[in-house]
Amino acid sequence: MKGFVPTPPLVVDLMVAKLFEKNPPEPEDTLLDPGCGRGAFIDGIIRWCDKNNREIPRITGIDSDPNHIAIACGKYSGYPSIQIRHEDFLLQAPAGKFKFIIANPPYVPITGLTEQEKREYRTRFRSATGRFDLYFLFFEQALHCLEKDARLVFITPEKYLSVKSASQLRIILSGYSIDEIDLIHEQSFANLVTYPAVTTITHRKSDGLTRIVFRDGQTKSVEMPNDGTSAFPSLYGKTEKKTGYCVLGEICLRVSCGVATGADAVFVHKKQVIPTDLKKYAFPTITGRDLSSNSSLVRSDLEMIAPYDANGKLIPESQLGALKEFLLTPENHRRLLKRTCTAKKPWYAFHENPPLNQILQRKILCKDITEKPFFRIDDSGEFVPGHSVYYIIPKNPDHLEVLNDYLNSREVRLWLESNCQRAANGFLRLQSTILKQVPVPFNILENGWLSGQKAGFLQVPEDSAEIAG
Repeated sequence: MKGFVPTPPLVVDLMVAKLFEKNPPEPEDTLLDPGCGRGAFIDGIIRWCDKNNREIPRITGIDSDPNHIAIACGKYSGYPSIQIRHEDFLLQAPAGKFKFIIANPPYVPITGLTEQEKREYRTRFRSATGRFDLYFLFFEQALHCLEKDARLVFITPEKYLSVKSASQLRIILSGYSIDEIDLIHEQSFANLVTYPAVTTITHRKSDGLTRIVFRDGQTKSVEMPNDGTSAFPSLYGKTEKKTGYCVLGEICLRVSCGVATGADAVFVHKKQVIPTDLKKYAFPTITGRDLSSNSSLVRSDLEMIAPYDANGKLIPESQLGALKEFLLTPENHRRLLKRTCTAKKPWYAFHENPPLNQILQRKILCKDITEKPFFRIDDSGEFVPGHSVYYIIPKNPDHLEVLNDYLNSREVRLWLESNCQRAANGFLRLQSTILKQVPVPFNILENGWLSGQKAGFLQVPEDSAEIAG
């Protein structure tokens, strides 16, 4: 199956224990494992039943990969209560309802789907909106297969709790009781899955709080939002909304991720090794590694070779000259053709067209993944940020310094800690959709950062993480 990631036995046993907690299976109970793969969860159920002297319930395992099906059928041929079926769970839901459902659904971003698959899923599934992931659809389909008062346990990336593309999924989930979200250790899959979450759901209307188990062992009971908004403020704390604020996106020309070439090994090099005849195509660039929380300076020895003019328009292939020769060298050409963007764009184009006419000015920069967020000013205005850097350009250039000071404040750090998705080792993953929602007090735009502090707009409790909606 596309997106198949084997589930380690320790994680399987944890999930099976949650599935049967205070509700052990009876022999006549039905259990579904959609995307069963080679049977990791079925093995875990057998282990649990052996350990607890219980009979194995009636298990249905479904998978679309014939290789996995062959292995699973061989393993369980001696178990009359286990049925393995070669089907596509999303396109052919099993008949009937199930008392238990457990799965590690495939994680496939929209970029990994064909155009036909995207159209098919968008027609069938309410959760197939925006840049959806396949596991959103597995959640939705599995919930349709769940009996009343029955239980589902899924392990997925935690990002469904916060990303905009999962807003419809969160609305769907709000119609059920989300009993627990266990944010298990990020190394549970040996770096294969970023920040996994084990979600336990019961098919009944929510009548209480959701138990959150954090990665440091702490627990918390929260009320999950029911309007599709990010759950992170509920998980990480929030304060009352305040008047007198706008959001960053309203006062900025751009709040964007840096340029994605799709092949940095071809386009990005140290400036001293770029041949003289390619210098006219080269712009100073900077990566997240080049930004330091210990220095206000923005500096880098890298340059980005760009087949674009200063307005961000792709240079015609016939006018590339020495750059075309460079890009057509066998190794470079091979790397360029491997990119997904070449299906719709010229072979030498970047993954995304760089708006150089806007980028090449003074701007605020920040890392996309950071332990603690910090912001730096590109005073030269000459840097083209790489894809691991975000850049912020205020509509009013006079706001640049005061806005940078404010973005480096404790208030903004707390807000970002509340609203940002987590990356490995507890680091924050900054995204343009989140940055655009950073609340900014009108007062500092009119009178400066210090005046804003004196006016009292920026006072928040020590445990706060949100200033405005």
